[in-house]
Amino acid sequence: MTGGRITLAHGSGGRAMGELVRELFLEVFDDPELRRLDDLARLEPAAGGRLGFTTDCHVITPPIFPGGDIGRLAVCGTVNDLAVGGAEPQALSCGFVLEEGLELALLERIVRSMKAAAREAGVRIVAGDTKVVRRGEADRIYITTAGVGWIAAGTALGPERIRPGDRLLVSGPVGDHGAAVLDARGELSMEVGLDSDCRPLASLARALLAACGPGLRAMRDPTRGGLTAVLNEFARHCGCRLEVEEEAVPVREAVRGVCELLGLDPFDLPCEGVLLAVVDPAQAGQALEVLRSHPDGAHAQLIGEAGRAGEPEVVVRTPYGGQRLLDQPLGDPLPRIC
Repeated sequence: MTGGRITLAHGSGGRAMGELVRELFLEVFDDPELRRLDDLARLEPAAGGRLGFTTDCHVITPPIFPGGDIGRLAVCGTVNDLAVGGAEPQALSCGFVLEEGLELALLERIVRSMKAAAREAGVRIVAGDTKVVRRGEADRIYITTAGVGWIAAGTALGPERIRPGDRLLVSGPVGDHGAAVLDARGELSMEVGLDSDCRPLASLARALLAACGPGLRAMRDPTRGGLTAVLNEFARHCGCRLEVEEEAVPVREAVRGVCELLGLDPFDLPCEGVLLAVVDPAQAGQALEVLRSHPDGAHAQLIGEAGRAGEPEVVVRTPYGGQRLLDQPLGDPLPRIC
């Protein structure tokens, strides 16, 4: 199904919609639960564990960018939310809002990208829905994904578990996704040659959890709002002062260039393939070794620690011996980024 465009009939529930579902979504995703075309998927629970559940909406522009597209982003974003919460991702549902006039070839490319990302992440796409809106009522395509995963008995992660002295680690360079998407919009009048870091993190999170056990306090993927948002969220929940060494945080030179041009902080740019982990100080070395031994964490760094309790703030120590508070931006400097 590569020719033509989406019409209002594709969202009517009639023959055109049936053909779109059968010839594209069922053909590409090819899951037995999905092929039942029931109103729910039936999955076997994990013995002795708990169910992890999450949902996310994706409204990125442009829908295709260096290193990925909205389909890959939708799968990786939901898989990663499960993984950093300690869940083993199992299955996803996906909802599409399509604008009348969307090229079928573009839709097929995005759907096949979702299938490839799901295979890479080891998850199934088992349910979905499609709606079509009139031309001008959307921006080509929006995707909502929900995901479920099994949390093993005894697994407990959360920023409220962070204690003074715990170490902060990041699995790779920050800001790649935000800079790549900004460049793809053509607003910079420059070609930075940078790809989004969009990737599933389930394998990396699994390795870290297996190595550290209860010593792994919390994990999070710094998407919208970047590292700044996650660090501030962690500080509020644990009630500790989080201290970060600015020079220790890995940032590519191309990302620095984009930020200097636009007056942005690299810490504010979203990532889609990086995790922030907080670990017991006795296990920080082991955790860093595990991250660096994994293909998705080869550039991991120890970037700081949790300081004294009672001061829920984030402080960045600069290379010149000074320090600055890392506050969240009041607004959203990067709309439609994920």
